[in-house]
Amino acid sequence: MTETQTSAAGGETRYRIAVDTGGTFTDVVVGASTGKIAVGKALTTYDRVFTGFEASVRRAAESVGWSGDEVLRNADVIVYGTTHATNAVLTGKVAKTALLITSGFADTLLLREGGRRDAFDSKAAYPAGYIPRHLTFEVEERISAQGEILVDLNEDAVRETLRSLADQGIEAIAVGLLWSIINDSHERRLGELIEEILPGVPYTLSNEANPTIREYRRTSAAAIDASLKPLMADHLGNLKADLLEFGFQGDLMVVTSEGAVLDVADVLDRPVLLLNSGPSMAPLVGASAAPERETVVVCDMGGTTFDVSLVEKGVVRHTREAWLGEPFVGHLTGLSSVAVSSIGAGGGSIAWIDGGGLLRVGPQSARSTPGPAAYGRGGDKPTVTDACVALGYLDTEGFEGGFTLDGDAAVAAIEANIASTLNMTAQEAAQAIIDVSANHMATAIRQASLEQGVDPRGALIVAGGGAGAMVAAAIGMLLEAETVLVPATAGVLAAYGAHRAPIATEFVSPLSNDTQNFNTATAEVAITELAAKAKAFTARFSHISSQAETKFFVDARYPGQAWDLRVYLDTVPEASDEAAHLIESAFHAEHDRRNGTHDPASRVEIITWGARVEIPRPEQYQLDDADTAVEETHRVDDVIFGGTSFKTPRYRGVTLGPGSRIAGPAVIDQPTTTIVIPPEWDAQLDDRSNIYLTRKEA
Repeated sequence: MTETQTSAAGGETRYRIAVDTGGTFTDVVVGASTGKIAVGKALTTYDRVFTGFEASVRRAAESVGWSGDEVLRNADVIVYGTTHATNAVLTGKVAKTALLITSGFADTLLLREGGRRDAFDSKAAYPAGYIPRHLTFEVEERISAQGEILVDLNEDAVRETLRSLADQGIEAIAVGLLWSIINDSHERRLGELIEEILPGVPYTLSNEANPTIREYRRTSAAAIDASLKPLMADHLGNLKADLLEFGFQGDLMVVTSEGAVLDVADVLDRPVLLLNSGPSMAPLVGASAAPERETVVVCDMGGTTFDVSLVEKGVVRHTREAWLGEPFVGHLTGLSSVAVSSIGAGGGSIAWIDGGGLLRVGPQSARSTPGPAAYGRGGDKPTVTDACVALGYLDTEGFEGGFTLDGDAAVAAIEANIASTLNMTAQEAAQAIIDVSANHMATAIRQASLEQGVDPRGALIVAGGGAGAMVAAAIGMLLEAETVLVPATAGVLAAYGAHRAPIATEFVSPLSNDTQNFNTATAEVAITELAAKAKAFTARFSHISSQAETKFFVDARYPGQAWDLRVYLDTVPEASDEAAHLIESAFHAEHDRRNGTHDPASRVEIITWGARVEIPRPEQYQLDDADTAVEETHRVDDVIFGGTSFKTPRYRGVTLGPGSRIAGPAVIDQPTTTIVIPPEWDAQLDDRSNIYLTRKEA
């Protein structure tokens, strides 16, 4: 039964809640079965995530006259996105995890894939592996690339090792054996022994975490997944318990790195899917806002980070090269995820003076506790938010974050830490903070787009996040963009993406093949198994939608290539020579599109087969538009742009409607964000209340 049918049958309004828990704010989008939508924002609470979540829901509900209690109790679905898993990996605050690995391969996580940040620095030391060497244990066994058992598993030695792990306080175990993707019998047996000797200790087998031919990625995915299991079981378990105690009886779904959602039970089985889950949602809004544009650059600026992603002709770009931390020295899972580049540049990013006397902004963040100085919660370091307060961008009297901004504290922090050192006024220092921050973000956009062969000057910039609309025009100016789009849901961009996200997952089979010597038997096994898994997954969510779509793909390469390309197939491949020709043609076309060249005479090596299943969720909700576009100002403030003060009208976003036109300088105050329109820019609302900022003609 769909959510609308539930509402009709029950005779009462039902709700769908989407939440994005960031480093500073928790954003919420609530949709009612009546078609109405509400948005809210509150400070993130780290000790108990439900506290900030509940506050956000109540703020959203109260903004449209609903009861917060009723919304939570009558919600059919809650979609939860979080950066908790990513932050835990980056900070090392994960479970104490052991690694069981084939004898002779103990340095797999240390050596990674052999790259270096500086190719000419031959003396660069490898940073520590994700699991330290003293917690890595070699297992006597060996399986060949053809699946033949060359060395039997030494179970006696394994039992002795597992007993020693109990004395070391091990909280989770990762298993990564060579060629387990071809023959998983030894990995499965290790799992049985772990359950026998260490009952209750969570573990992950590499052939289940990421069944890829590349041993580092497979082992890394298993290590990260295992280390997250206790943490995320506690995190999501507490959230679910708090929701049940409150009276929630619906489905709890969780945002994954693939830009989709899954049932909480599926995510607890594979918490590695939670990495970068929050940032993966914003591109969905960019894709729907301008599906006809050749290239859209989506920017999501929250309180802690600035995230950049690309959308091409309405399709969100994905990658399997998403490093956690710096490339080559961070950690890599090799799993498909939305391609997002992040830097430490958010509203809470702290401004500071380096040893050379230069102004820096970030990557350190004040987060929600203590927060920027303007929050009045004990913070005394100047941040981008404080600079926005000092320049007059933010309305200290009408800020809707659940508290009042302290303008004097913001100015004092800037004066004490920045202005006095640089011999500037507080306003000059605030402008410098904004300029440095905007340049950081423009550089991040250039890097993310140019690396993919996209010129940002010809792309549409979509700016969102709680702080993104304040610097959207400044970023557009630096990128020489003529137009910047601020979506109607800009302040809760990722949460609204989660609200619209489909239920989706991927299944892969590591049965390799070759288009020149095509093995129809293994191809048939791969295709049949993938089709069966896709069918079973679809059946689980038949009550949500009957419009499931399954797309088959292959990861393939030319012989001798180091890396492969993912190629989606237009039809379901049949295990015949025709499939080989189909895959060859599709690969040549994709290689030409991505690299500007292809070799039509070459055979193609198939590394893995795969299927992506996507189940759209019914869309019954829409943002309310104002009945009339009155375009009324509620105040005129002195706001500083480029070091000059302007008499600047402030508009309340709720009074604006489709077609409204506003000439800069101006500020639009919305419940979850503030849109700053400099003197050189104008703004206009489209028929969906999205705001287009355009540069005035010189």
